Amino acid sequence: MPTDDSPDRQMRLALTREAEDRAAGFVVSTSNAAAAARLDLWPDGLTPVLALTGPAGSGKSLLAARWAERVGAVPMHGAEAALLDLLEVEGRPILLDRAPDADDETLFHLINLARSGGGALLLVARSAPSRWKSTLPDLRSRLDAVPHVAIEAPDDVVLAAMLHAAFARRAIAPPPDLIPWLVRRIARSSEVVEEVVARLDAGPGPISRLAARRVLGPLGPGDED
Repeated sequence: MPTDDSPDRQMRLALTREAEDRAAGFVVSTSNAAAAARLDLWPDGLTPVLALTGPAGSGKSLLAARWAERVGAVPMHGAEAALLDLLEVEGRPILLDRAPDADDETLFHLINLARSGGGALLLVARSAPSRWKSTLPDLRSRLDAVPHVAIEAPDDVVLAAMLHAAFARRAIAPPPDLIPWLVRRIARSSEVVEEVVARLDAGPGPISRLAARRVLGPLGPGDED
């Protein structure tokens, strides 16, 4: 079993703090309300394994982190799940982000553990488990049976919240008209939000709509307003 200062424990503590920090910035809106409502009621004792799916940059990891903070889940990312001591986490809820990156054996054992040990397993990915590649027949049948809830691309409310959070992380107070202007023009993805804010931060002079036009260039129809 890992000691208090083992690399495995330190990694999981860091991931837990990351999950808590990310959860604090999550905003419920039309694009994610159904998935958020489902996770607010889960684990429900009926479905030990659940998948949360959505396009890249949709905020599914934030929603999963919100759930992990609520239930005290052990957060893991992809292939890192192979480092888990299954005996240590038996009966506990587990969050596995980038779930398709985990190896087949690890996924198989985590699903079995959630089904038999009284815990819960939330799998986060872009597509439903039934579409994941697997060469392990027993895992294939289990993945096909995993129910999933979907989150959509960010709507205006969520995209604006992402922009506010990205500026706040850089201690930037954008002018009131900038975020609505950006919401109408940039792609609806957390990755794009981070790139846009980083480029504005690195640009010369104060941050404004004029600076955004200059730094980012034409972003789409209506760029002149």
